[in-house]
Amino acid sequence: MNSDTAAPLPDATLDELAERIAAGATVVGIGESTRFSRETFGVREQLFRRLVRHHGFRALAVQDSAGAAAGLDRYVHGGGGSAESVLDGAWRPWRTAEMAAALEWIRAFNQDHPHDPVRIFGVKPVQARSEDYDAVLDHVRESAPERWAEAASHLEPIRTAHRVDEHVQRARGTHPGRLFADHARDALALVRSLPGVDQADGIVARMRLIADFHERSVAGSGNYAGDAVVCADAISDHQRRTGRRVVYWDGIAHTSAAAVTMGSAPERGPQASAGSLLRDRFGTRYVSVAIGFHHGDVGVAVVQEPAGDLIDARLGEVDAAAHWLDLRSDAVRRRWDGPAKARVISGVYTPSRDAVEHIAVARLADAFDALVHIRQVSPVRWLP
Repeated sequence: MNSDTAAPLPDATLDELAERIAAGATVVGIGESTRFSRETFGVREQLFRRLVRHHGFRALAVQDSAGAAAGLDRYVHGGGGSAESVLDGAWRPWRTAEMAAALEWIRAFNQDHPHDPVRIFGVKPVQARSEDYDAVLDHVRESAPERWAEAASHLEPIRTAHRVDEHVQRARGTHPGRLFADHARDALALVRSLPGVDQADGIVARMRLIADFHERSVAGSGNYAGDAVVCADAISDHQRRTGRRVVYWDGIAHTSAAAVTMGSAPERGPQASAGSLLRDRFGTRYVSVAIGFHHGDVGVAVVQEPAGDLIDARLGEVDAAAHWLDLRSDAVRRRWDGPAKARVISGVYTPSRDAVEHIAVARLADAFDALVHIRQVSPVRWLP
């Protein structure tokens, strides 16, 4: 096993699991219950390697914008820089040593298979980046210097969301106060009012990207489930256009093949996930795998043993460092199927919120085809 990963399942078990989930699959969603664990990432990445090497999967869909993912794709196809440097522009949860090692592996595979490479693509549209804020502020300084301070008062606080999501800032108590989407809308109105703006369509377009980024964010939209239709469309379109078999990396709330109810917002009831839409479109050719854990240190918090009503607690009754269940097996399905709640540890997790940090599904076997459970986890290694 590669030393850059921490997959607590033996190689033979990983081989068997990959073979089971690949059988008849066109798209495989591999979801984690947390983005902060070396071990959950390690299992996902080792499964991905096997799906590529032995089962012909040739595309990786990631939770990021099309622009950011295009940079990752250029790197794995021989582009310049290092894996660490190309992750500078990626969504923060990807900026880890583990993800860098995954990119290096894909790059090496592509060098060995130049006529049959792996592609990486993002499931979100092109989004604003740091240079868009700089371009807008530079334009205001040149065209209306007396309004630069006003523009900066809107843009400088909100660009921090590209390092730490706005809803995470709120949970940590570091948020400056005003909703970032409101700042972005005011900045867009300011830019549109500048002299000669008709000749600066590129600047208006950049400012629209910034406003769209903040309006679509968890804090701006009030929606933790994300834009399921956009994600599912991106994956479906890529698969049908290219014919490639796709692996989709995201959280279990997104990869679930059935609608999910967020424990933090039960009043909203079941919400469609990207995975549930993919199941509607691909049928059983969409396979959903969930990777969870029992307890451990994930860096953002030390997570204690799960409450007894969580599926994680029941899975933790098995005395093993890690194990997995095939919910498509009749015997396993009869024993494990039914309503279930699965723990989710996000960037806003605190032990005091443990009771609501989960997703709920009406039937476990409708949501996931396979479950991987890890007893104890440790933190990912963040890049500088």
